[in-house]
Amino acid sequence: MPDVNVVRPAFHEGQLIGYACLRAHWPDVGSGTPGSYGAVTNIFGEGLRIPPLRLISRGTLNVDVEKLVLANVRTPDERKGDLGAQLAATLRATDRLKALATRYGGAELVGYMSDVMDYSERLMRAALIELPDGQGTFEDCCDGDGIADDEYGNDAQFRIRLKVGKQKDRLVVDFAGTDAQLKGPMNAPLSVTASGVYCGLKTAIDPNDLIPPNSGCWRSIEIRARKGSLVNTQFPAPVVYANHEISHRVADMVMGALANFLPHQVMACSQGTSAILTLGGIDPRTGRSYVSYETVKGGFGARPCKDGINTIASGISNTMNTPVEVMETAFPVRIERYEINPDSGGAGRYRGGCGAIRVWRLLHDAHATGALCMERMTSPPFGLLGGKPGAAAVVTLTTPDGPKRQLPSKGAFEAPAGSVITMITPGSGGFGPPAERDQAALARDLREGYVTAAHLESQYGIAAQALRKAAATEDDR
Repeated sequence: MPDVNVVRPAFHEGQLIGYACLRAHWPDVGSGTPGSYGAVTNIFGEGLRIPPLRLISRGTLNVDVEKLVLANVRTPDERKGDLGAQLAATLRATDRLKALATRYGGAELVGYMSDVMDYSERLMRAALIELPDGQGTFEDCCDGDGIADDEYGNDAQFRIRLKVGKQKDRLVVDFAGTDAQLKGPMNAPLSVTASGVYCGLKTAIDPNDLIPPNSGCWRSIEIRARKGSLVNTQFPAPVVYANHEISHRVADMVMGALANFLPHQVMACSQGTSAILTLGGIDPRTGRSYVSYETVKGGFGARPCKDGINTIASGISNTMNTPVEVMETAFPVRIERYEINPDSGGAGRYRGGCGAIRVWRLLHDAHATGALCMERMTSPPFGLLGGKPGAAAVVTLTTPDGPKRQLPSKGAFEAPAGSVITMITPGSGGFGPPAERDQAALARDLREGYVTAAHLESQYGIAAQALRKAAATEDDR
């Protein structure tokens, strides 16, 4: 829902030659929760829904449309800046497109666009032909949809099943057996599910990223998903969490299924979540509304030939770290810890990447309404081919007058001034049996603080003292 698209047509000599499209995630589009990440039961609770509207006509901005949109968000000045940036970017893109048409001819340029998609299709089919045929299945449970399912407030898990089959230059991904669409916003439109499928498949099939990722690339891939299932949801089901959480999950599950017949092309499960925390309220320093939106990174999965990566975007995510100085200047918070979480990478021949620990404190008498949207609290990131799972996620809230309590993976909460929020993001899965890990790599992990002595003994069966001694002997040589 908070993804806002601006589309601008490009014309050459009176003929339409294409569109410039820019999608931006706005930190707030209304709804009852700052950041628009509430645990609601239909799409009407997720904030402002903007159908295709003409924003600019003959070069003139429709101010009434702009006013309507900005009247329904918490931080209108910021969103006006976002919209202006999107308009400027699409204008620049159409200018460049028209310049190409002037140089090469409009019809020729449109033909080249078609040729590029055909080229991607040929490359994808050629890559598939080189890989062995086979099929694999995988199923995984998600933490929940944010809606309590019993009198104690528990959020029930739900299940996704998929089967990947490859024959010659064609792939079929079938979600038969996946649960029906849910009450809460973990429902994915088919386009969201497809993005996860394409991400997982292209990463495995084209690891060097030589195939241009356009619609031609996906012509050899068929996706089967029952209408009314959570991976092909129907209106008016809520969808905001699924936009990234289900596509993350599907991308990782595709790797799990491919491991059955392409074990050297895949990676273990990464963090599997965007790990989003939003905070909003009135900033006492300015007297104005604010919305803070952060996505905190976890571990990147181990590969068949190397370890995972610590605290980095993975899967369908491409966002960067928010600098602490920016957060503390813009919002009434202080970041008290931000560090790698040792022992969170799954054990294996190649270790999974570690997650992070990040701690916020609310300052300046600033009561905030917060919201979480994350996964992998009750279903940790899986390992592959004997690798162990990474550590699960945990988020806690400590208020000035109350004990520390663990927060559920999704939904809103109230945080009085002085509250402390601690997020531990998931690690990632290991690849291959832990017994096959090189001792020099274990010694390096211990020295660099990625694992503790206790973890070495429990997961690898090796005493830290003996490992240090062996490493010292090797250094002497």
